[in-house]
Amino acid sequence: MVKRAFHFSEYAYYHYCLRGGIAVFHQRYELWTKEEYAYPVLGSFIPDIAAYVHDEDELARPAIIVVPGGGYGVVSPTEGEIVAQAFYEKGYNTFVVTYTTNMFNSGPLGFQPLRDLSKAVRFVRKEAGTFRVNAGQVTVCGFSAGGHLTGSLAVHHQAEELKLSGEYEAFSNRPDAVILSYPVISSGEFAHRGSFDALLGADANPDKLAYMSLEQQVTKSTPPVFLWHTATDEAVPVENSYLFADACKTQGVPFELHVFGNGHHGLSLCNQVWVSGHYGGDYTLQQMYAGLQEMLDQGIELPEPYKSYPLTKGANVREVLLEQFRYFEQETQPDEAIALWPQLAHLWLKKVL
Repeated sequence: MVKRAFHFSEYAYYHYCLRGGIAVFHQRYELWTKEEYAYPVLGSFIPDIAAYVHDEDELARPAIIVVPGGGYGVVSPTEGEIVAQAFYEKGYNTFVVTYTTNMFNSGPLGFQPLRDLSKAVRFVRKEAGTFRVNAGQVTVCGFSAGGHLTGSLAVHHQAEELKLSGEYEAFSNRPDAVILSYPVISSGEFAHRGSFDALLGADANPDKLAYMSLEQQVTKSTPPVFLWHTATDEAVPVENSYLFADACKTQGVPFELHVFGNGHHGLSLCNQVWVSGHYGGDYTLQQMYAGLQEMLDQGIELPEPYKSYPLTKGANVREVLLEQFRYFEQETQPDEAIALWPQLAHLWLKKVL
């Protein structure tokens, strides 16, 4: 077993960085104006999308939009930039969405995360020229609860709640394909209950639960689906992927399912880079940083586990938390077979797009 510590790179709002000798343009774009964004978050957070765009040529490349997991309570950096970089190196222009989460139990999220992702897809298509993206080859890749969010867009892209007027009206929010990595799918027997509580509330009625139980919502208009899971996932049972794949088969939706025989939940790339803890930017944690900073500055009691951290009024929350994260270690190891999933997904995308 390998001891894995977290290492997050410093992040500037605009920057170029060298990755193996290749320049990556990295910029973040807010998805909403302050007036448009109504979810009751603490602090100055607004959902955004980070872009990693090839600049060595003028090719219009396929796009992959990465949607990290985190139980709808946080947007995990372990499934963010590191995944975008892996697909960037395969020739895609890539993006990471930081969507709204219910970290401080501010009330059920409802459609807000789905609105964020829907707007992100439209934004990438609207700015296809700027991002050198083929607007007909936009894939969304989600993990865990981010997989549920991605799957929700796949099955509910036509929902009234997602429609936009004005400059975005002409751009589709339907992904051309989706990649679902150990996804939360079902609100039934095999549910990851915490995700549904954060999304819909602990007392959600059966109709809302059924609407967000994605295996019940697959139709012939659902885009092609690539799924992967581990048979021994202890947090989100593999039956979630089985149920969705079976629904795709019934509806005639092209799909591919890979189930690896071992491995715990949240494996991300499951390679040596991931095990080293070098996940890249920590910008997906901005809602947590902003919320805790607001609570600290206003003298509001911090929730667990943050009240036990050395956070006092006047402290910079991000700096303190990054220092704490450096001491957090977890035993894990890479798995050469599971680490092949991005290549399997890439080969599949070449067939379906």
